[in-house]
Amino acid sequence: MQKSDPFLDPRGVPSRLFDYRLRRDIRDALVAQLPRFTGTLLDVGCGDMPYKPLLTGVTRYIGLDVGGGMHGRPDLCFNGVNIPLRDAEVDCAIATEVLEHCPEPEPLLREIARVLKPPGIFFFTVPFFWPIHEAPHDYHRFTPFALRRMLERCGFEQVEIAAHSGWDASLAQMIGLWTRYRGMRLWKRRVLSWLLLPVVHLLNAIDKKSTDPNSECTMTTGFSGSARKRN
Repeated sequence: MQKSDPFLDPRGVPSRLFDYRLRRDIRDALVAQLPRFTGTLLDVGCGDMPYKPLLTGVTRYIGLDVGGGMHGRPDLCFNGVNIPLRDAEVDCAIATEVLEHCPEPEPLLREIARVLKPPGIFFFTVPFFWPIHEAPHDYHRFTPFALRRMLERCGFEQVEIAAHSGWDASLAQMIGLWTRYRGMRLWKRRVLSWLLLPVVHLLNAIDKKSTDPNSECTMTTGFSGSARKRN
């Protein structure tokens, strides 16, 4: 039996209470976009390229990230802003959980638009309910309004944004994060993780994601979206 990928297909076990639903939501959002990806795809902030196995429909994959060994071994290194590719060199691009780590996201978005062939598709995900991570390089939590404004200012159109989850999954994630990161003895963490496992599973099972991410009092663990380069 083939072993499941712990990143692409995480199991809802006590040790992964804090992120298994989040990783599934990001994966599912990306999978829903796969038919729109063709030709050359640029993976901005690719890290260890965990989503490359899913991108079988493209003819060429380029993993882009900063150098220095912190983020795996990308196909192409850059300084976090200037992408070393020609204008209109790629057909599509993705950036999963990247924009929150950019001190100034708009220059990077303009670069992504520059290297895209019009009307190339750009897919992105960002966290909304998540603790500070990769400190000190964690700068933003975006609302749909901020995302749309930035993308339209940077040369994109047809912006579509969706919430990953709703209130129940957000509470489940908070419980998982609490058991993972709240200071406590290891034995207590393990016991609480087992005790809270069915609660987290139940909350995720009954969760209803917001159908309108722009509505008042929307709560979600994160957002995903797409936009096309303006002609």
